[in-house]
Amino acid sequence: MFIHVVRAGETLWQIANRYAVNINVTAQINGLPNPNQLLLGQALIIPKPGTTHIVKSGENLWSISRQYGVSVSSIIQANQLTNPNLLYPSTRLFIPAITHVVQPGEMLWHIAQRYGTTTQAIIRENQIENPNLIYAGMQLRIPRAKPTIDVNAYTYQPSDEAVQSINDIGELLTYISPFAYMIKEDGTLQALDDQNMITAAISNHVMPMLSITNFTSTSTGSNLAHTILANQELREKLITNILQVMDKKGYKALNIDFENVLPEDRENYNRFLQLTVDRLHPKGYLVSTALAPKTRATQGGTLYEAHDYEAHGRIADFVILMTYEWGYRLGPPQAISPINQMRQVVEYALSVMPPEKIFLGFQIYARDWRIPHVPGQEAETFSPQEAIRRAVIYGATIQYDTTAQSPFFRYVDEQGQGHEVWFEDARSAQAKFDLAKQYNLKGISYWALGYPFPQNWALLNDNFTIRKLL
Repeated sequence: MFIHVVRAGETLWQIANRYAVNINVTAQINGLPNPNQLLLGQALIIPKPGTTHIVKSGENLWSISRQYGVSVSSIIQANQLTNPNLLYPSTRLFIPAITHVVQPGEMLWHIAQRYGTTTQAIIRENQIENPNLIYAGMQLRIPRAKPTIDVNAYTYQPSDEAVQSINDIGELLTYISPFAYMIKEDGTLQALDDQNMITAAISNHVMPMLSITNFTSTSTGSNLAHTILANQELREKLITNILQVMDKKGYKALNIDFENVLPEDRENYNRFLQLTVDRLHPKGYLVSTALAPKTRATQGGTLYEAHDYEAHGRIADFVILMTYEWGYRLGPPQAISPINQMRQVVEYALSVMPPEKIFLGFQIYARDWRIPHVPGQEAETFSPQEAIRRAVIYGATIQYDTTAQSPFFRYVDEQGQGHEVWFEDARSAQAKFDLAKQYNLKGISYWALGYPFPQNWALLNDNFTIRKLL
């Protein structure tokens, strides 16, 4: 797959014809609300077998062709390059799929061995119904090796909607985290209607991960966290209750999302985390935490100070970086997950913990701010699909912030009110996947299911092999 940005006057028929792809499949994979209405600047996934390469300084077509095992001419043709000698760093090239013509007497395992892949991968790539019926002259697409990662998704959807989401995308998830069991001051947990979600997860080979938290939409939870973390008896009681829920309901992993913890409770939090690991590991349960997006150890503020990256990276099985919410619903309009800010958080995390412990947080929603912005005025939150729908309604042009690697647009509604919308598209999703690949991170964690974004799931599947633990 690769990404095409719509130019002035282009239609879906023209784009599909140019790349020799099925127009209906292209409309479906992009979840287009109206295939007859494309927007200037809109990013589309082109469902063509192949991969994408971002040109680095010093590279040329010959070195790139050697890297991917394809000819220089095939790259030139696929990208319609008018001057192959002019390649600029950061240019995105489409690398066509490797094609193998079956020779007399060849079997699938011969071919798989030659290209360093598996027979099952070739069968899936070519949708072969009977592997014994391949013949000389048959053309096979050879899948390239993809990095294997873990994928988590939080959901705070009602039970029936969450079950539907899990059934829809379960093949692309390692973990599912129903959000969330609220801790109480006496060390007990506020129950969650999660049994149907857990059943759906297990049937899709997705590991259910118990999520606990100390905050609500109306409370930061600082004092609640202090009550538990500063009291040894309550710490032990809370862990006992966590174990009871996990044993009873079938959770196999725990995610601790304690936010706005008081700075003076930093060591108490670390002790609680170690105690939790000591009690859960003997039962085979995993322990993870959610960390605020810090860029340095001394970063000030209640959101950050008690989150000790080095300790969490050392004690927990893995951590989830909450690399989102720069574009806060009560703040001014801006990219929600700017890649330049995310990179700084990842690089700090990597300075104190190994990459195999890090999940990159990825929000999959859009926000619509009224402009000019009034401090405290709340933005509307909805899906990337709704963002495109609104842009179509108001005839907006999609713009792209190359520093943040994030799309946005502006429009004026029927009442004359100006709006600025920041959202996610195929380009911004791919930028996040590239970041995870660059640093060999353990995985991706989505916040949160319930915001339709079909481009994301198609690209996730195209970029990675998803690890299954069940």
